[in-house]
Formats: sequence, structure tokens, C-alpha cells
Amino acid sequence: YCGMSTTFLYRYVLLVQVTLTFHASASLGSGPLKGRSCLTLKDFSSEEIKRLLWVSGDLKHRIKHEKQYLPLLQGKSIAMIFEKRSTRTRMSTETGFALLGGHPCFLTSQDIHLGVNESSTDTARVLSGLCDIVLARVYSHSTLEELHKDASIPIINGLSDLYHPIQILADFLTLQEHYGSLSGLTVSWIGDGNNVLHSFMMTAAKLGVHLKIATPKGYEPERSVIEEAQRLSKEHGTQLVLTSDPMEAAHGSNVLVTDTWVSMGQEEEKKKRLKDFKGYQITMQTGSVAKPDWSFLHCLPRKMEEVDDQVFYSPRSLVFPEAENRKWTIMGLMVSLLTDYTPQSPVPKF
Repeated sequence: YCGMSTTFLYRYVLLVQVTLTFHASASLGSGPLKGRSCLTLKDFSSEEIKRLLWVSGDLKHRIKHEKQYLPLLQGKSIAMIFEKRSTRTRMSTETGFALLGGHPCFLTSQDIHLGVNESSTDTARVLSGLCDIVLARVYSHSTLEELHKDASIPIINGLSDLYHPIQILADFLTLQEHYGSLSGLTVSWIGDGNNVLHSFMMTAAKLGVHLKIATPKGYEPERSVIEEAQRLSKEHGTQLVLTSDPMEAAHGSNVLVTDTWVSMGQEEEKKKRLKDFKGYQITMQTGSVAKPDWSFLHCLPRKMEEVDDQVFYSPRSLVFPEAENRKWTIMGLMVSLLTDYTPQSPVPKF
């Protein structure tokens, strides 16, 4: 570079940066996300999931830190169907869509008679003519599949009995921000084999993340999900461990994760579940066998039996940044499914 002028060198470096960003963008599934639905991250490739995280981080940087106004969804509306209540899903979607210039419409089971007085088929067709996208938080995953089959607009899974994809996007954005990259991390799930775990299992290997799972006997993930996760782990060269021993799962882990042991609709099982999950509470003792940099995630709401205060309110806990990132990742997902938006920030390290 000795013979180069300062101006020429600056232009050369800028050209290299632009070229690298272009190629990185092309590799991150710059194909058609627009118009897609998101019922499960099983349907998204590694590059597409990384692109969703890139868009989410970019929007967070531009809107939160740069104080930019980005009315990317101006003139658009979203129908938010909630069969099950939620603080984070409602607030993140409603405020996020409005922040992007769109109009959110919140619909409970008292406002919309999904599958009761009106079939899911008819509801899907009506909403397709009235709004641009639907987020549905439902009991049965089959309800989402019915809506998706008959809708001509994107459908987002805001939670079902089988998957919770928007939670996992927030979790991985949080870990990416905390650790700087995701590839090579080990995440340990200690708890119930539920919808959140299923979404971890459909996503972790695609991001180069090892997954260790401890569930009590009788509370394992669904067999079909296990088989798909094993296939993904083999394809992407990651480790997948299933055990009933929480300490075995926590050993050598970067991230300890748990969730509620008694979900909505399982209240009658509470006494039995609390007995069956004895020994599964995450404490500093659990973390003593993890890696020195271990952190903790919980999608909330949290109860004491799942994790004690010492861990939950410690510097190792990422639960509140994780909750905030529900907003940025649902915004990133909605923007990706409704527009041709390309991030301005450099591609993050994955």
C-alpha cells in the first residue's frame, strides 16, 4: 500500500467492505422471504434464520440506538389472534408493528369466533381481504395449519402447543449480542419437553449450536421432533444430547435454559408436575458444572421452582434483554415477510 494515495486507499477499503457485505447478504438467504408464513423454524434454512437475526439486529440498531424512524409497514395492518394471553407476545407485536408505521388489531376469543361460530377456513379468507398479515397465538398447532392453508397472506405462529418460533429468534439474538457469535456455543435445556424446546431443536443445529436436553422421564420432546433434530445435528455437525440428569446436561454448557413446568391448560397437573420435576430447579450449583462464562435464559413468566432468585436476578441472567428482544425479532420477522428490506448494518458474526 506504500504507493497508494490516502484517497485511493480509502476508496479501496470501502469497495472491499461493500463487496464483502454484498456477498454475505447474498449468502444469507436473500431470496424470497417476502410472502412466506412462519409456523415453525423447521421450514427455514440456516441462511434464512441468520438473515432474520440480521434484519432484527439491524432494526434494533437503527431505531433504538440511531433514533431513526422507519415506517416500513406504513399502510399495512396485522390481525393478532390470541386464544391464550401473553404479556410479551402482545406488547412486542403491537408496539413493534405500530413503531414501523402499521396498524395492529388485537383479537381475543371474545372478539373473534375462530372455529366456533366461523370456520378457520372462512376466518382465513376474510382476514386475507382485511389485513396484510396474521399473528395467531393458539392452543392447537392444527389451527395455524388450517389458517395457513386457506389464507393468501402470511401467518405467524405466536405460540402453539407444538412450537414457539418467535421466542427462539429472540433467544438467539440475545445470545449473539452477549457472546458475539453463536457457532460453537452449547445450550442446555433443563425442564419440560415443550413447544419452546421443540423450536430450539429445530433451530440450534442450523446456527452451529450444540444442544443438551434434560427432561424428566415421561416429559421428553415429541419423537418426531427428536428424529428431525437428530437429522439436523448430523447434517450440521453439532452435538445433540438427551438425558434425564440436569447436571449432566449442564456440564460444560455456555447457556442454561428453562421454562415454566406448568403451562396454561395444565393447571390440573400442577401437583404431579412439581413432584416429577423435583431436582430440576436451576441454581448456582447447577451452574457450577457449566463453563465459566455461563448465562441463563427464561422466556417468562417465571416461577421460583424453576430457577431461584440467586440465578434469576444475577448478572448471568439475560432474561430481561431476552424479553426486550422479543420486540426486535418479531419486527424483523414481520418486515422480512412483508417487504424487500435489506439491512444497512454489516452482517454479524454467526
